[in-house]
Amino acid sequence: MDEGTLRSLLEALVVTPDNTVLRLAVVRALHGAGDARAADYTVPLTPVVVQAADRALIATVLLRAGDLARALAFAEGAEPEIQLVRARVLHAQGDRSGALAAYEAAVGGNPTLEDRELRGWLAASVRVHAHDGDGPRLRVVSNDDTDRTELDRLLHPSQPAIAFADVGGLDEIKAQIEKRIILPFQKPALFARFKKKAGGGILMYGPPGCGKTLLARATAGQCKATFFNIAIEDVLDMWIGESERKLHALFENARAATPAVMFFDELEALAGKRQHTREAMSSKLVSQFLSEMDGFVKNNAGVLILAASNVPWAIDPAFRRPGRFDRVLFVPPPDRAARDAILALSLAGRPVAPDIDTAAIAARTSGFSGADLENLVDTAADGAIAASLSAGTEVPIDHGHLIAALAEIKPTTLEWLATARNYARTGNEGGQYDDVLEFLRRHGKS
Repeated sequence: MDEGTLRSLLEALVVTPDNTVLRLAVVRALHGAGDARAADYTVPLTPVVVQAADRALIATVLLRAGDLARALAFAEGAEPEIQLVRARVLHAQGDRSGALAAYEAAVGGNPTLEDRELRGWLAASVRVHAHDGDGPRLRVVSNDDTDRTELDRLLHPSQPAIAFADVGGLDEIKAQIEKRIILPFQKPALFARFKKKAGGGILMYGPPGCGKTLLARATAGQCKATFFNIAIEDVLDMWIGESERKLHALFENARAATPAVMFFDELEALAGKRQHTREAMSSKLVSQFLSEMDGFVKNNAGVLILAASNVPWAIDPAFRRPGRFDRVLFVPPPDRAARDAILALSLAGRPVAPDIDTAAIAARTSGFSGADLENLVDTAADGAIAASLSAGTEVPIDHGHLIAALAEIKPTTLEWLATARNYARTGNEGGQYDDVLEFLRRHGKS
């Protein structure tokens, strides 16, 4: 607002001092210009005669002027904008718990009001460090209370237990796992009568992002078993003999925690074909792995070994022997029904508009992996967040956001399927890739 217009407003207010609308316009203009006189012109106003949006403005003006008592009086109301100002006023008064409650109410009502700096101050801890002797005490405000437990959580974050209901699609794979894996864990006495032990090894393979890791976690959840997610770096070591020692220690931990599920992702890194490696260390690691899996030498009862690979043709064939990874499951890209279920699971818990048609989106996403579909929803969420920031209020994900995201996201499984087709045609000894050939035939990609 230019100086001439402001001068005219001030002159008009002198003539009509009881004009609330005009007074608010003056306060707003002075506040926008950073003029300290804005607080002086709020004096005749009371919260009763001022609407919610204007109460938030006046409370902000008074907070800036340091008049905390009057600012708190105007910061009354359930509106998110008022709760945010109330949080700032309470913080200035030293009421951290009250300020934090008001801040969470504001952000819960309107997420676009989130203020990371304010949230950091409200979550800060205050520590008083006393010196020996008569020296002064040091009062430190910090929001970094990381200890050893917190460090472990950051380096090895725990994941919540999930079940098959949390995995979209893959019904045939779930049924096989239920029959071959979960029932022996749940009915050990029955299987013992038939001299069948719970445990063993299962290898899952397929395109990346189609749910192999998620299936492993869900299997552990269904079994109520301890889940050991073993990363490559947990095993491989540059020193001779250390990789084998680490692998043995991991198996010993699992045997001591039965029922347990050990999951090895990217198995080919630990169990690659020995004839393709020039390093004796790699061959020794494969031999150690095979030894750990052999029930004749080790007591693996109650330990289920799950593994996943995108390149099963690179795994040493000795792992396919009965008693090791004797069950091999192909995890294909999700079909239309599974894609619909995955989209619904990915959208759950997010603000969504009622016009979303997941079935229509599923029909347009042939070849998409589960990870591709999650990426699609995340991209649509980016559009909704941008719209929310522009509107100043929460805008839910709608069908248009998903359609716009479809123009950006492409399926990532096609390259894997082309490679798998070549291996299935030329190296299908014993019918080990029959499932891949059948999938390609059904989907016209053979």
